[in-house]
Amino acid sequence: MDRVDLGLRANWRQFSLLVVVNAFVGAMVGLERTVLPVLAEVEFGLASRTAILSFIATFGLTKALANLAAGRLGDRYGRKSVLVAGWVFGLPVPLLIMWAPTWGWIVAANILLGINQGLAWSSTVIMKIDLVGPKQRGLAMGLNESAGYLAVSASALGSGYLAATYGMRPEPFYLGVAFAVAGLLLSVFFVRESRHHAEQEARDFEIHGQDNGRDQAHDEVLEHDLSFRDIFVLTSWKNRTLFATSQAGLVNNLNDGMAWGLFPIYFAALGLPIDRIGVLAALYPGVWGLGQLVTGALSDRVGRKPLIVSGMWLQAVGISILLIGSEFQFLAAAMALLGLGTAFVYPTLLAVIGDVAHPSWRGTSVGVYRLWRDGGYVVGALLAGGLADAFGIDWAIGAIAGLTALSGLVALVTMKETLHS
Repeated sequence: MDRVDLGLRANWRQFSLLVVVNAFVGAMVGLERTVLPVLAEVEFGLASRTAILSFIATFGLTKALANLAAGRLGDRYGRKSVLVAGWVFGLPVPLLIMWAPTWGWIVAANILLGINQGLAWSSTVIMKIDLVGPKQRGLAMGLNESAGYLAVSASALGSGYLAATYGMRPEPFYLGVAFAVAGLLLSVFFVRESRHHAEQEARDFEIHGQDNGRDQAHDEVLEHDLSFRDIFVLTSWKNRTLFATSQAGLVNNLNDGMAWGLFPIYFAALGLPIDRIGVLAALYPGVWGLGQLVTGALSDRVGRKPLIVSGMWLQAVGISILLIGSEFQFLAAAMALLGLGTAFVYPTLLAVIGDVAHPSWRGTSVGVYRLWRDGGYVVGALLAGGLADAFGIDWAIGAIAGLTALSGLVALVTMKETLHS
């Protein structure tokens, strides 16, 4: 096989296309961030917070399992086919939400949305890691996650505006039809397979003995093909650095699930109208998305661990501030701080996986990490909903702020730095 060039400059056309595709992936989930929690109360009459957050739990469980499948299938059969399959599952989602006669239809739509997000977003992550090689992973993940979450923000803002102007259904979800069709067409006709780039990096690794910060305790296994069970165990807890990464990802999405499901209800209880709720729902992923343009590349210079630990603690502070004041400007500052902390963490965790995992099984390891990370949506939805029903929303917010701070401490104690110049 002819050698292929690795690096962002050598592959900028495909990389840029994948950034656009991932923006459409993010926009699909952004449609729900403003409208659905309020829709559950207003139109479907749900009073239980746990019942309202059921759509997030369903989404998170399905996405977590789809992430796991995406990594393994991408290693075996290629990344592009997984990406295209993800878009096929995404096509019915906005239509189901537009015309849902019962809340069960919304939950069913989120099963499909979880498969869409798991297959499509995982594929774009893995393909970008493939293309750039070992030297610019932080930058690559920053650009990927920035595009996705800026699109989440713009979509949340747009759906909030349409809901305030025309009503909560069906107009806001017309956007979703356009996003799904555009993402599918780009993926089918313009995206190219990237698995041969990973194979090139694996050959380089074997020839030159590259060390990208891999845990020395596992050198004897990281250079060889592993079974799925071995990769799962290694990524989940056997490798201390990968364990720290997986738990931080889980807690990050645990608090994101709360932000998605409880914050719009909390803001509505404070008396904010739907358009103001839309601004707050967009501000958090907007800062998250913009921040990653800087933080991903920054982790390539200063290291992964400082950004991960400080980012988890910034998130905890941002969540806690919400409990102090109710003025819009105060709430906006808290959401911005939560977004900044998430920007520190999100691309950096993925870069750690790329640093540690061998190219031959990197896709599977990414899938295992994303299984744990998006499992946080399930834990967060059930935990936040249960605490809110039992003790009130304030208690739920405070408890999850505490868990987020604890996760930062776990990362501080257990994680090794994986960036080596």
